[in-house]
Amino acid sequence: MKQENASTDMPASALIDRRIADLGDWRGDTLARVRALIKEAVPGVVEEWKWMGTPVWNSQGILCTGESYKSHVKLTFLKGASLDDPSGLFNSSLDGNARRAIDIHEGEQLDATAFRALIRAAAALNAAAKAKPKRAKAAA
Repeated sequence: MKQENASTDMPASALIDRRIADLGDWRGDTLARVRALIKEAVPGVVEEWKWMGTPVWNSQGILCTGESYKSHVKLTFLKGASLDDPSGLFNSSLDGNARRAIDIHEGEQLDATAFRALIRAAAALNAAAKAKPKRAKAAA
């Protein structure tokens, strides 16, 4: 679903609210549930609206994106390959060096406890990357 006409003056949270409402079916319900779980896992998470209408959740870097397609909702973790996933939530984009995704289809339930843990792990990974001192360039 394209939201190219969405006002850039609107806050991202309002654009995400609108996306959820516009979907008007199980995909909107799923996106709303995922959003609530992300906010529970990382209080103060920043919502963004990027790439011509993609909800993005950020905490010292992108945690995940939430895209809606006709047959599924895709949650893409940009650094997912670096995260432990003991519950096996990642079920898409498994071959890449960086990203991992969770595809949720109609009727499927996301393990809320495991998902919140994955979001917290992504936030911790971002925080650790920000905390690393930058390497000094070697003198020539």
